[in-house]
Amino acid sequence: MTMPIFLHNTLTRSTDEFKPIIAGKAGLYVCGPTVYGRAHVGNLRSWLFADTLRRVLQANDFIVTEVMNITDVGHLVGDGDEGVDKLQMAADKVSKTAWDIATEFTKLFVDDIKKVNIETPHVMPKATDHIAEQIELIKVMEAKGFTYAISDGIYFDAAKLPEYGQLSRQKSEEKEEGARVVVNAEKRSASDFALWKFSPEGEQRHMEWESPWGKGFPGWHLECSAMSEKYLGVPFDIHTGGVDHIAVHHENEIAQTLAARGVLEANYWLHNEFMLIDGGKMSKSLGNIYSLDDLDLKNISPIGFRYFVLGAHYRTQLNFTWEGVKAAQNALNNLVDMARDWQKPSVVDEVTMGKFMLAVNNDLDTPAALAVLWNFVNDGAISSDVKAATVLKMDEVLGLALEDVIARPLRISEAAQKLLDEREVARIAKDWERSDLLRDELFGLGYAVEDKPTGQHLRERR
Repeated sequence: MTMPIFLHNTLTRSTDEFKPIIAGKAGLYVCGPTVYGRAHVGNLRSWLFADTLRRVLQANDFIVTEVMNITDVGHLVGDGDEGVDKLQMAADKVSKTAWDIATEFTKLFVDDIKKVNIETPHVMPKATDHIAEQIELIKVMEAKGFTYAISDGIYFDAAKLPEYGQLSRQKSEEKEEGARVVVNAEKRSASDFALWKFSPEGEQRHMEWESPWGKGFPGWHLECSAMSEKYLGVPFDIHTGGVDHIAVHHENEIAQTLAARGVLEANYWLHNEFMLIDGGKMSKSLGNIYSLDDLDLKNISPIGFRYFVLGAHYRTQLNFTWEGVKAAQNALNNLVDMARDWQKPSVVDEVTMGKFMLAVNNDLDTPAALAVLWNFVNDGAISSDVKAATVLKMDEVLGLALEDVIARPLRISEAAQKLLDEREVARIAKDWERSDLLRDELFGLGYAVEDKPTGQHLRERR
């Protein structure tokens, strides 16, 4: 079922019909993790948004090639050109190498995106595996007069590119006051940024390479221009990321590719808004930077968190509260309970699917899509076999892993049933401590139990 897809292009500030470079195909580049620590819920929102975009494109019969970078070098603290590399800083804290840290957190990242049912990107290139491509890109910019050298590295001269600032609409003098740009007296302009940083004299970095300009490492922005070109060509169709990337990272990516190749890096730029925590920012000092493990301790499943993210449009700020994410988990639980009782899937309700696709094709309006789903499943006039088939089709976009539960009654293991029976005895005896211990044991076996007026209600943890 194909119909026009409308996407909001940050570059043009307009929502227009998506026109691919090659008919029927879509090249998608997703800003991936800097692997110096565990991904938090705000990071995951960005990748869930990109995954939804990929799924919508696929549902419209596009053949998608998704590339997601792994930043394992060059991302300095503060996102500017000063300070310590985030990988090396994390490594020094635990007496490991930056290579060790990158390996550890790349694995954790891959595990986390699998848990929230993000489809694996077709290519996940590492910055450290593409040093040669990055050096070659600097050479091209140098030959065209866009670079200059100062004591700590090779820099891009933004004044040489009239189009610089087209993404953020931010002038150079405004950047001088920005909190994310550190003053460097040697730079010609605050907008200029590092392409290659020299290793400090008398110090051996964990990650450094020889180059025509001296031993060092690439700037953070360079990898995305180099790797997107290698795997998708230039220009490609769509580049995604968080709104925090607009003013610095993505602006500089565009500048590099435009200077080197004379064309825009990508035709469409899509950015998701921030996730707030209880109405404010995430902060280590406030102790509110949550990972999937933190959600698990509150009985919130990765798919429950995915449902929570789908409940807000990607271009609106999403306020994370425990009450809100628990409500999302309960809604998912209710959907799963209904789906288990449906009959084997038969034919899809095309009228309902048309409404659903109209919603997601309107700049990924997932809240409207969920409303279509719930109006449909709550319609008593629709047979359960049609509900099963139609919701499965919707789930190709929503990614709630419902194929595992539709028309499949809950299977309770013998060990779980024994614990459930023991817990019922404890509840009757009002032995709440014993009841809680048995609940925890059930949790360890992969089940969540709720106490309702009708008695205990068991679910598989999802």
